[in-house]
Amino acid sequence: MTLTAEQFRTTLDRDTEAEMSRLLDSSRTISYDPQTEVDWDAPLDPALHGLNPQWSTLYGTPLWERMSHEQRVTLTRHEVGSIMSTGIWFEMMLQQLILRDQYRARYADSEFQFALTEIADECRHSLMFARACTLMDVPHYSPPRYVVELARGLKTVATGEIAYGCILVAEEILDVMQRDWMRGEDVLPVVRTTSKIHVVEEARHMKFARHEIREHLRESGRVRRQVAAEVIAGSARFIVSSMVNPGVYEAAGLGREEALAQARANTHHHNLMRMSCVHLMDFLSDAGLLTRPAMRHYRAVHML
Repeated sequence: MTLTAEQFRTTLDRDTEAEMSRLLDSSRTISYDPQTEVDWDAPLDPALHGLNPQWSTLYGTPLWERMSHEQRVTLTRHEVGSIMSTGIWFEMMLQQLILRDQYRARYADSEFQFALTEIADECRHSLMFARACTLMDVPHYSPPRYVVELARGLKTVATGEIAYGCILVAEEILDVMQRDWMRGEDVLPVVRTTSKIHVVEEARHMKFARHEIREHLRESGRVRRQVAAEVIAGSARFIVSSMVNPGVYEAAGLGREEALAQARANTHHHNLMRMSCVHLMDFLSDAGLLTRPAMRHYRAVHML
């Protein structure tokens, strides 16, 4: 039996409603309150790192071998603080993108209700990361000014698959990192717990982003996909290159230029980044968003 166009759309609407209902049910069943789940009053063990040492941008370099344990601890705490700060910056954009996308949605739909649930989650995550940075005595690390201003334009005009594509890229990268951090025995408990909360709740957000990308691209043409692929990849390049602020090296008592040079040439970290992006690249390829121009951006920051 061949479905008419109207019947096909009705079937897709039902599938969407069912999928969004499952995500809503999951958010009601498995969600966390960082204010009570994290032991904010526990003293910080001076021997524990801010993230798994293997995820440090200098791990495996000659400079890392010369560093004292105290310097390594300080560096990793500032690196994770910088990544958290970048996460807060991006979550601020994410909330605006979703709100604009849902501005005229039907309020009774599960899709609208989950979108607002995600925004509520992101607010809690940003507050959680901000408090963790304060606890670790990490300063406010911000992306370069030109990146902030470019992002201001993007969040103002991006819609549809571009908005959700940028969201997915940022969430996927952080997800893989935090899955390691939450299991790291030499990582601060505050980082392990905040990572666990973020991983669990972001899993739903990534499913939502993938769904929205597929929906927006369902009837798109070749040119639209190429434009979306280029913008998403360019955004990913700026996000990844802004995750670790150069100031983290000075905070650990290292020479800024030497540390930057060795971090940029660190093949160990490059390989970790590529491995963390395998599933993301598979999805983008399936969605028709991994074009040759886009691949150049991803390769520039070792995501591919």
